[in-house]
Amino acid sequence: MKKGILLNANVTSVIAKLGHTDQITLADAGLPIYQGTERIDLAITQGLPDFMSVLSVITQEMQVEKAILAEEISTINPQMEAAILAHLQQLEVTQNNTIEIIYCSHERFKQLTHDSKAVIRTGECSPFANIILCSGVTF
Repeated sequence: MKKGILLNANVTSVIAKLGHTDQITLADAGLPIYQGTERIDLAITQGLPDFMSVLSVITQEMQVEKAILAEEISTINPQMEAAILAHLQQLEVTQNNTIEIIYCSHERFKQLTHDSKAVIRTGECSPFANIILCSGVTF
């Protein structure tokens, strides 16, 4: 049995295959997922698992150098934005790097998800609780 914190085999596999600048999307329950992109559906019911719990576990396994958010999160869901930004600031300390944060329109965000190696769907049911994580290198 795997000993690490991330136990989901599909998520573990996607992260293990990431190269520099590859990206994955962590999504709320409502984000549309492009048919050509791998879907890893963790959602059980509304709120389970929640977005921040999944983000926390994924970023313990993944080196992150850039994060992309929909700009609408700032006005529609500022509490979630604050939680995400606080987590990314702590991750910078843990990883000893700077994480570039980019905002774009939600429409553009949905287009950018097409380039993700996978979209990981959570049970989060708050608006614009989505992030694209771009892989860094550990050396």
